Amino acid sequence: MAESKAPKSPSPDGSSRAPVFSPARLIPLAILVVAATAFFAFDLDEVITFEALKENHDALQRFVADNPFWAPLIFMLIYAVSVALSLPGGALLSITGGFLFGTLYGSLLVVVAATVGAVVIFLAAKTALGDVLRARAGPWVQKMSAGFQENALSYMLFLRLIPVFPFFVVNLVPAFLGVGLGVYTLGTFIGIIPGAFVFVSVGTGLGSIFASGEDFTIGSILTPEIIIALVGLAVLSLLPVVYKKVKARRGLSRKNPD
Repeated sequence: MAESKAPKSPSPDGSSRAPVFSPARLIPLAILVVAATAFFAFDLDEVITFEALKENHDALQRFVADNPFWAPLIFMLIYAVSVALSLPGGALLSITGGFLFGTLYGSLLVVVAATVGAVVIFLAAKTALGDVLRARAGPWVQKMSAGFQENALSYMLFLRLIPVFPFFVVNLVPAFLGVGLGVYTLGTFIGIIPGAFVFVSVGTGLGSIFASGEDFTIGSILTPEIIIALVGLAVLSLLPVVYKKVKARRGLSRKNPD
């Protein structure tokens, strides 16, 4: 679903001009950057580690058991903020969700929180630079933006499903290509379900790993079989795009027979 182009304000002679950049547009993005910088400045990244989870897993489980209402909300808030600030540790948080809340409930919490966080950074980037960059982009970028918007949902699903692209990159690129908020939100929500389910499912087995003292690495989760499955889903998400292009070419060939 294509989004209409950003409105251009009229110039004194009646012609249209590109949106004028305003420093005020940078405020939301600046707040996120400052918050992310503070996160590392106060060494809070040391809190979101597998070692910290291993040392505190009993206390965390007791907190969840004693606070069935607040615990999920706090978890989602931490997850959403982590995504919005583009902080590392998303995979570990997903695993923690499975460990604390189980596969289905944990997956729901992770998907909702990740989507909320992604929408926050998307809106901040879109407000700060999206319209201005598109207005000043060259013909090639504008053509790519138009093509992306024409098949935005399929492309969003592809980018979310395939495990090659960093999550924070996929949060930003659509904002600069003019993707609408609704399509971005839907594509994000649906596209991250398979990957989130994989990591959350692993988290449900952490208790036995902690008890046995076995070694565990997050990198071991994305086995070749899982990667192939995710890539397969990503390729399937592009089938509507391929179908539209093939249909358009057939229609063109019928109009212009040899």
